[in-house]
Amino acid sequence: MSIAENVAALRTRMTEAALAAGRDPSEILLCAATKMNDAERVKEAVAAGVDCCGENRVQELAQKQPLGAYEGRPVHFIGHLQTNKVNKVVGKVDLIQSVDRLELLEAVDRTARRLGIRQDILFEVNIAAEAQKGGFTPEQALELAGEMERWPGVFLRGLMAIPPVPEKKGDNCKYFAKMRNLYIDIAGKKYDNVSMVCLSMGMSDDFEDAIAEGSTMIRVGTAIFGPRAYAL
Repeated sequence: MSIAENVAALRTRMTEAALAAGRDPSEILLCAATKMNDAERVKEAVAAGVDCCGENRVQELAQKQPLGAYEGRPVHFIGHLQTNKVNKVVGKVDLIQSVDRLELLEAVDRTARRLGIRQDILFEVNIAAEAQKGGFTPEQALELAGEMERWPGVFLRGLMAIPPVPEKKGDNCKYFAKMRNLYIDIAGKKYDNVSMVCLSMGMSDDFEDAIAEGSTMIRVGTAIFGPRAYAL
């Protein structure tokens, strides 16, 4: 199937999942995870109607952006971000979804203030407490959300999570539900420098469960572009 056909099929599945959960399908955005896809393939996804593009790697962002890969759609950074590469991302993307530690939050804030901008971010939460993954604990995310006035160069727009790869449908529902509850809790506090509008969770293998549990954005790569050809 072509990229356009894959996006159309995804939209159908997203609509069905939303309606089954009693939700408005228009509440859920489709972020194309564009890692290892060249600018022309990203342009195809944009033309097919994805809502935004998400890059995992700073090098790929720097290569594709001058080629107009994301033109017409917001571009997000969704991968692990090293502090020494913050200056290559801040101000270059509409949203950094993967702010996963205090050191990075502070680096993004410093860079944004130096540029005279305010960078939109999400907190990445390690919702399954996986030792091999980064991310704030739910308790840390809640505490930091209440202190966001300390970092005027950033604006907290919501939360992101990457739960374990599910073995079967429904495995990640418990994690998605915990994320939804944390998101609602923070939103209800009315903190300064915080406006909770994005709950980014759900990928190719589990996005329907994520939608059922309240996701407002799914990040999909394989279901749009096909399997990635990793080098051996």
